[in-house]
Amino acid sequence: MGASNQYLEFLHEWLSPLGEISARAMLGGHCLYCDGLTFALVAGNTLYLKADDLSRTQFTELGLKPFQPFPDKPEVMQYYPPPPAFFDNEEEMERWGRLAVEAARRAKARKGKRKRA
Repeated sequence: MGASNQYLEFLHEWLSPLGEISARAMLGGHCLYCDGLTFALVAGNTLYLKADDLSRTQFTELGLKPFQPFPDKPEVMQYYPPPPAFFDNEEEMERWGRLAVEAARRAKARKGKRKRA
């Protein structure tokens, strides 16, 4: 089930200090972009932030579980819900949001290196 327009509008406004935020519907949910980089996704009305090897432990140390697109299958994606404090104040949003944007930048850099190889 996709996110409500109201929730997407809220996220667009809330995340705007990170950069140019946009959303695109994909596979029943939405991908969120910051300055053209996929840094988050929304499934239902739940936000998930991109993580990688450098940032994942910050999510898992808080007991946060990765996004599992199909509950009956073991596959997970490297996107995690933000901690509750994310929605409490802008400093927390920026801290966790920047972790996700940085993970997206690293992923893009890795893809660029593979294409040139």
